[in-house]
Amino acid sequence: MTDELHAAGAIDEEKLPAEASQQSGVVADQAARVVTTSEAPDGGLEAWSVVVGGWCAMFTSVGWNNAAGVFQTIYETDRLQNYSPSAIGWIISLQTFFMFVSAPVTGKAFDSYGPRWIIAIGSVLQVLGVMMMSLSTQYWHFILSQSICTGIGGGAIFFAASNSIAVWFKLNRALALGIASAGSATGGVVIPIMVNHVYRSVGFGWALRVVGFMFLGLLAITNVLLKSRLAHVPKRPHPRDFVQPLQEPPFLFLTIACFFFAMAVYQPGTFIALNAQRDGVRVTISNYLLSMLNGSSVIGRVVAGWVADRVGRFNTMIITTFLSALFVLAAWIPAKSTAPFIVFAVLVGFTNGAYVALTSSLVAQISDIKKIGTRNGTNWFMYGIGALIGTPIAGALIERNNGGYLYMQIFAGLSMLISACSFVASRYVQIGLSWKWI
Repeated sequence: MTDELHAAGAIDEEKLPAEASQQSGVVADQAARVVTTSEAPDGGLEAWSVVVGGWCAMFTSVGWNNAAGVFQTIYETDRLQNYSPSAIGWIISLQTFFMFVSAPVTGKAFDSYGPRWIIAIGSVLQVLGVMMMSLSTQYWHFILSQSICTGIGGGAIFFAASNSIAVWFKLNRALALGIASAGSATGGVVIPIMVNHVYRSVGFGWALRVVGFMFLGLLAITNVLLKSRLAHVPKRPHPRDFVQPLQEPPFLFLTIACFFFAMAVYQPGTFIALNAQRDGVRVTISNYLLSMLNGSSVIGRVVAGWVADRVGRFNTMIITTFLSALFVLAAWIPAKSTAPFIVFAVLVGFTNGAYVALTSSLVAQISDIKKIGTRNGTNWFMYGIGALIGTPIAGALIERNNGGYLYMQIFAGLSMLISACSFVASRYVQIGLSWKWI
């Protein structure tokens, strides 16, 4: 790898693929447009305050997304009873799609202007969308408020936060992103419990308003603390900026891996409560399975980040993705009672959390850090496409199985397995089969 990419926060030269030297020709014009003021500090009050702001941002964006399974249950049993699971799944799937498909726009805006206005606009949209959900009664109301408004708002918050954290850290990048992304898992624990409790007490509308006011406070902290270390210079966007990374085999296989994992990663959280209830698990327990999954994910994100910085980020991602596939196929499918469902929720929550924590650090590792926004945009856009089609396919498979979950579980497990193999391919084109830090 070239000195420029080494300085940008990628792995050491002796640990890098020979193919990476072909990327050195792109650095000169990048340096003229966006420059760093210093080396990434990898710590200190300023850098860790960005992580705190990122934690709050992740809670309100991806944490909100992780809690979407609670709405699948509420909509099927109360608000939208006349709609099929597949149709309801489109609300959640479109929310995820709009969140991640906005990545190229948000990423390019970050490279040009930094995170300040992106976070401000995203905060307004996120709070507005949640508050408008509290007034929604029709299917199209939820599409506008939940799918579109909180989807785009959450995407702006998430990408501005993850890109900002990435430029403040180098050696501890995966750990910093893991700590911040623990906010999204914490949101996935707190939001479903809060919504279920308030929903049963005073109704759906106030459940959403309580969430909206909580988001308002957390996003105020985010707007104060989140900032970039780069000196940003506006530049005209061009479609080739987003297509060019896909011409690099390591990045292409990484994107394929993320696409397939996105098709599967939301299925456990979306359907585990309904699946458990169908198999006789009490509602008072099944409604907490999503929170258990996300609680385990908090630990998975931090532990995976710490381990990845020491044994290799691709190495760690490959292991945890294979484990996710194994847990779905070998633990979820045979689960028919309370204890197996709880065990599965804890196991898959840990490994899926590791995936979320490591994705942006993998992109940064094989990229010029001065183009982190654009390259993250390309990868997360493809992730958004996978997320868009994953939940509706799962819902259709449930209908095809006469309300059973076996077909959906096989689909999720095989998608995760393909993802793991694609991560292996990305690693292979970089350094072959040798065991090294990567």
